[in-house]
Amino acid sequence: MSAPGGRLRRATVIVPLALLSAAWTAHLAGVGPGSASAGGGTGTLPDGTSLPAEAVEAPASVSRSGVVAPGISGSSRAVVSSATPSDIPAAALVAYQRAEAVIASADEGCHLTWQLIAAIGRVESDHGRFGGNVLDDDGLARPGIYGVPLDGTRRTQEITDTDAGRYDLDSTYDRAVGPMQFIPSTWAVVGVDGDSDGKRDPQDIDDAALASAVYLCSGDEDLSGEAGQRAAVHRYNHSNDYVDLVLSIMTAYLDGDYLSVPDTTTTAAGVLLPEATLPADGAGRGRTDGGRTGRDGGDRDRGRTRDTDDRRDRGDRDTPPTAPPMPPSAPPAKDPTPPTEVPGDPPTTAPSDPPRVMPTDPPTLTVPSVGPVLTYAEAQARCTASGIPVTDVPALTACIDRLLDP
Repeated sequence: MSAPGGRLRRATVIVPLALLSAAWTAHLAGVGPGSASAGGGTGTLPDGTSLPAEAVEAPASVSRSGVVAPGISGSSRAVVSSATPSDIPAAALVAYQRAEAVIASADEGCHLTWQLIAAIGRVESDHGRFGGNVLDDDGLARPGIYGVPLDGTRRTQEITDTDAGRYDLDSTYDRAVGPMQFIPSTWAVVGVDGDSDGKRDPQDIDDAALASAVYLCSGDEDLSGEAGQRAAVHRYNHSNDYVDLVLSIMTAYLDGDYLSVPDTTTTAAGVLLPEATLPADGAGRGRTDGGRTGRDGGDRDRGRTRDTDDRRDRGDRDTPPTAPPMPPSAPPAKDPTPPTEVPGDPPTTAPSDPPRVMPTDPPTLTVPSVGPVLTYAEAQARCTASGIPVTDVPALTACIDRLLDP
């Protein structure tokens, strides 16, 4: 488990999305500093919902025998090894971050991180992408994520209909629904309006992410530690394999690099272009100070070796080579035979200097100037900072379009 300080240092790199999430959260909550009660939070959510008075024990989702969750294909080890924040769609990431901020205001003692919510989203639906779904401009999973009927067959539990088909379109048996795969009966307890659109929809990633936060924080566990995390996630899904997988993915997200969060599957928050620079502190995945020292020391050793080699090479070039000593010649014969030919005089004409060709100036190329490339989130942040309210969707969209395509 990464140290809290390490998480904070890494979190500072996701400034555009974090600022956007915080601004939207403040707009929803309509509160400022000092609004939390002395008892550890406001106890209420932006839509007026009060937090559950006691832990919700009914599972939010259920696993089929032999199947951890629908969002997992292939081995769990491969899923964990490939887990990275850069693979989270931007709309989902903003929803997870906003859920963390909102629940932190409502329940200060929970200490839930967005990485834990995101890990559940990855396991349950691959962040809203299960079954060919995508998140639309409103954060809704399209065409919709519906689990198999919980009718007791195909290694499922039997849960008869509890919502008259309102959420799962099945009036006989319940089905898990939405990106976080809520059972309708549990959604009735924790379902919230996470984006202030007047609806509580389990297919909406904003609503579903905040509902997951409400569920996980409904107990008295402190989710800053593994014991509390395990207890809360086990209530969410009563499968130890599920708990192990979620916490492993959460750890991968906590240890991940946040250079950019491209959104290749949804237009809910636009397409973010990868940044070309590294974090200011030079930190990378799983890197420690000892690792940096070792790496830098290795560079210095290699630098010294290269310098030594360069100096040696330069010394070889600057000092003319010394001709090897000639072996002693045999003593001349007593009566040497005179040469039959007299060598001619050496040439009197000195060789001319080699011609000097002056290099020509390279042709001047005219390169059109290109302005800085804005990400969607940066454009949206600029528009909201200019005074356009986030609720005025047409004006906000027009402003973003002007910035992205001047």
